[in-house]
Amino acid sequence: MADIKAFRKANKLTQDELATYLGTGKSFISLVENGRCALPDAKFSMILNNSEGWDISMFEEAATISHQKQDATIGIPLLPIEAVAGVLSGNDMQVMEYECEYYNIPTFKGAEFLIQISGDSMQPKYYSGDIVACKRLPIDTFFQWNRVYVIGSEQGVIIKRVRKGTDEQHITLVSENTDYEPFELPLNKVHSIALVVGVVRAE
Repeated sequence: MADIKAFRKANKLTQDELATYLGTGKSFISLVENGRCALPDAKFSMILNNSEGWDISMFEEAATISHQKQDATIGIPLLPIEAVAGVLSGNDMQVMEYECEYYNIPTFKGAEFLIQISGDSMQPKYYSGDIVACKRLPIDTFFQWNRVYVIGSEQGVIIKRVRKGTDEQHITLVSENTDYEPFELPLNKVHSIALVVGVVRAE
């Protein structure tokens, strides 16, 4: 696997700078540098063909570049937020409609998709830019209280900690950031759910 960290250090780039150039997030650069997934071929080609004058000799010196091509049938897809609702509800064709990148992360066994956190409502557990791995669950699943779920609702896709509601027809959604008040959601407004099973945090 190409040593992206060595390349970045040699060219005095921050993770943010490289992520911006590649059109991805800092968390993904951290994933690649920690050896938890391979950089997709398209992104690696952007480095090799860069117009920034970066030193890529560490790649050219090898007889062959041991970059692992990502197979679109293997790994966990990173979903754009606009595709999450459809996939949560079981529409796997949503993945096909987007050019999703796939990541092989063995520690996230059972995970079906990845999404990137946006905003600060779940800090300090999850920060904006962090990547969470999710596993879809049947709509009639019994909630494990105090676990974090991705919920498809009439309000859109919500990532919150779930606790008991005031009655059996409601659940309480709680943010980690105490600046955000907990609120109740009627169970009949919950269209789909997924359990958060792991997180990758940017360095």
